[in-house]
Amino acid sequence: MDFPLEGIHTETGPGVIEAAIAVDTAKNAADKAALFKTFMKILAQRLDLMATFMAKWSGDYPGQSGHIHLSLRHKNSEKSAFFDSSKEYCMSDIQGHFVAGLQRLMPQLLCMMAPTINSYTRLIPGFWAPTDATWGVENRTTALRVIPGSDTSQRVEHRLGSADANPYLALAAALGAGLYGIEKQWQPEIPITGNAYDQKHPEFLTLPRTLWDAAQKFKSSDAARNLFGDAFVDHFAASREWEEREFRKHITDWEMERYFEII
Repeated sequence: MDFPLEGIHTETGPGVIEAAIAVDTAKNAADKAALFKTFMKILAQRLDLMATFMAKWSGDYPGQSGHIHLSLRHKNSEKSAFFDSSKEYCMSDIQGHFVAGLQRLMPQLLCMMAPTINSYTRLIPGFWAPTDATWGVENRTTALRVIPGSDTSQRVEHRLGSADANPYLALAAALGAGLYGIEKQWQPEIPITGNAYDQKHPEFLTLPRTLWDAAQKFKSSDAARNLFGDAFVDHFAASREWEEREFRKHITDWEMERYFEII
């Protein structure tokens, strides 16, 4: 899991800082991500600074992401389940099914990876974040980036998640979706070449634009209920709906500046 802090402002201008969490098992990787975020906030406080993991903290810069690199290994042989040198892009059938699960369930599980109102200010065209559940090979404009490699490096990068996500829920959503695709033997759509932002994509790959819409897709998803159970889906969807309702009670600075005098 890595956290590209895409909108960092420095004295010399905007820059990009990426903190890469060392490869590990899913639970350990989530532990490391949670500890990293806590450590950075405390370190900043000691330096009389403030660190934030908001998905987007400035209208002038792109947002802050929480990309996840995923691979599977066979339980018995410990060999990569994603690597097959005889296949195009060294992409095994299992990796194809895994990518298909990630792709097809991304709109339904989005609120587990983008859990706040602020998350959706980042998911706009041209700002280093995907707007559709697309995939490509070494394509950084798609939501899923397949990275061809070797037995130890073949993987897929999930480029959707924002820095404000709960690492445990984000990893659960990614692994759950991929394993669901393997179980169902799904096939991914045709990979995207070129700039994904400039292309039209099937409507079913469109990601929800707001937290409310994401919560509706989540609670109506049979896959989500099969993966995580009715109790979790109902509770988490209700908590995201509550978050949206709380936001609607407030008047934003933008509204005040735009409407207060002229209306």
